[in-house]
Amino acid sequence: MSTAAAASPFPLSRALLEAVLADRLSDRFVCELIWCRLGYGPDPEGDVWCAGPGTPQEWRQAFHLAPQVIAERPASVALTRSIPKVYKQLLKEQLGFAGYRIGELYPRRTRRATAVNWLLAHLAERGESLPEAGVLPELLPVPADPVKGHPGDPPVG
Repeated sequence: MSTAAAASPFPLSRALLEAVLADRLSDRFVCELIWCRLGYGPDPEGDVWCAGPGTPQEWRQAFHLAPQVIAERPASVALTRSIPKVYKQLLKEQLGFAGYRIGELYPRRTRRATAVNWLLAHLAERGESLPEAGVLPELLPVPADPVKGHPGDPPVG
């Protein structure tokens, strides 16, 4: 069973979001951090996530099945567009993230930055703060090929 598929969403912390940016967690795990907060839920086997009653209408209509927000460009674009303008700079403001260097600019990584910004905006919209530390899943080594990602990550389109 995946970690985020538990009864409550995996708790966010600065350490967790920095691990996402550092590419130390699978793309699937990053997606699950977002899916559960968008109201998607896993089927009994935990393999497929579907829109639920808490899924915003625009997401439910565009993506009945939880979208691969790292691998699929349309899902990544939708995620970017769903961040309110007032929260677009939270990645820089809260985490001091200045972006990736030129040699590190890959769609997977820039979409991870979008995912982290979305998660920060999600907290901000709810008036919740971001704890410095928290529970972390087992961290993975940085992928040898950042374009392909971790074993099991879907190909990026």
